[in-house]
Amino acid sequence: MPANQLTLYSRRGCHLCEDMENLLPTYLEEAGLSLNTLYIDNNPILEQQFGSLVPVLKAGEKEICHYFLDVKALQQYISEMGNPLN
Repeated sequence: MPANQLTLYSRRGCHLCEDMENLLPTYLEEAGLSLNTLYIDNNPILEQQFGSLVPVLKAGEKEICHYFLDVKALQQYISEMGNPLN
């Protein structure tokens, strides 16, 4: 996974997932990051790993947040990557 890409583990029809997915573009575009959404539905391995936590936002193996978009945690990650988000 490229360093400038985050992964959102999601479920179809999940309102929390949809909320996070709708909020992320503003923050990611400003920081030059892209989003890869992976739906865990029908994937037993991802279901086991993320089942009750979705949505889960990760950068590689580092979890940034789950359930709700934690803007402070996202800003911290972006800052650590050398892309301060104003």
